[in-house]
Amino acid sequence: MDGEELTEQETALYDRQIRVWGADAQRRLSKAHILVYGLKGTVAEFCKNIVLAGVGSLTLVDDRVATEESLAANFLIPPDENVYGGKTLAELCCDSLKDFNPMVRVLVEKGDLLSFGVDFYSKFDVVVVCCSSLATKKLINAKCRKLSKRLAFYAVDCKDSCGEIFVDLQLHRYSKKKLEETIECELNYPSFEEAISVPWRTLPRRASKVYFAMRVLERFEEADGCKPGEISADDLPSVLKLKKELCESQSLSESHIPDGLLERLVTNGREFPPVCAIIGGILGQEVIKAISGKGDPLKNFFFFDAMDGKGVIEDVSSSNTGS
Repeated sequence: MDGEELTEQETALYDRQIRVWGADAQRRLSKAHILVYGLKGTVAEFCKNIVLAGVGSLTLVDDRVATEESLAANFLIPPDENVYGGKTLAELCCDSLKDFNPMVRVLVEKGDLLSFGVDFYSKFDVVVVCCSSLATKKLINAKCRKLSKRLAFYAVDCKDSCGEIFVDLQLHRYSKKKLEETIECELNYPSFEEAISVPWRTLPRRASKVYFAMRVLERFEEADGCKPGEISADDLPSVLKLKKELCESQSLSESHIPDGLLERLVTNGREFPPVCAIIGGILGQEVIKAISGKGDPLKNFFFFDAMDGKGVIEDVSSSNTGS
């Protein structure tokens, strides 16, 4: 992402944030290209944040046609059916985001992201997928890792009052300040498939319950053949049965995945706008840190549950397991 210096116009527009993270970080951000797949409410918040921050370009992929239900958490979609009728989520969000910052190129890419070859991803520095199936997250993350350059990958999901972010920065080098000294650091990240393959019994006893609940729902969607977010209250008995089976196979106490938590996520699977804002804000902050190479990035999961108001970072990797 090395390149030209900031223009006079960019320096004037981003003056306040340059004072926070410096001209070099802003320059890197202005040359970065981000790909987003799945325009749900959480990602709408992220897109708004990253466009206002001054990213170089933002490419949106979501061919689903907007419906009244789409308005529930996605503030980028105009509430007038005469405006959103017949248009895709990517097109509508693109139109709105351009108004936030005319200096950022916001583009729409049509097609199924799963069908795009590895070379397609080489145009980007960051890939974000939202509310996607287990297979989709694995496949896109694997394609990102096949490139010769390092590509940051994020998977984000929000159900009811809970949200999750997964981060894969591969081998990430960054700097951070400690007192008056700048320290060079390095972190090695597992892929999404490697992370979720870590045996549950080896994770810390206080590992987030949201982590386990999200994995149960992923497995249920995969086994049942339903799309992400299509689980309903009728599926709850089957979800609880799968939880029991997974806990037995993973030698994990069922108390780590409370039935009440699964019931909440299954019966109220829609996004909760305040949680979207929190998760989208954290995601924007993390992407900026990854692009700029400044500050400690989270490794490698972040969870939030509005019921207790806590945000939790979990390092789920084979090199960081214990009791």
